[in-house]
Amino acid sequence: MNKSDLVNEIAKVVSTKKEAQAAVDAVFASITNALKKKESVTLIGFGTFKVAERKARTGRNPQTGASIKISARKAPRFIPGKALKDSVQ
Repeated sequence: MNKSDLVNEIAKVVSTKKEAQAAVDAVFASITNALKKKESVTLIGFGTFKVAERKARTGRNPQTGASIKISARKAPRFIPGKALKDSVQ
């Protein structure tokens, strides 16, 4: 399922596809803005979005085998909730 498929599914519940698109965009924007502020977003029963710190490390170029330095960075993470894990089983 991609974003347009998600919009189509939500459009079945709300009155128009335009409203569904606005709702999906608002949810994604809210999650993105919270992560930019280094806040976590917890959706009970679904999961938690948070920002994780990745330390600097040494990597290897697969073509040449040369060692390269990979700088530290922040990366978004998603941790699924118990209800989501159980529904997939």
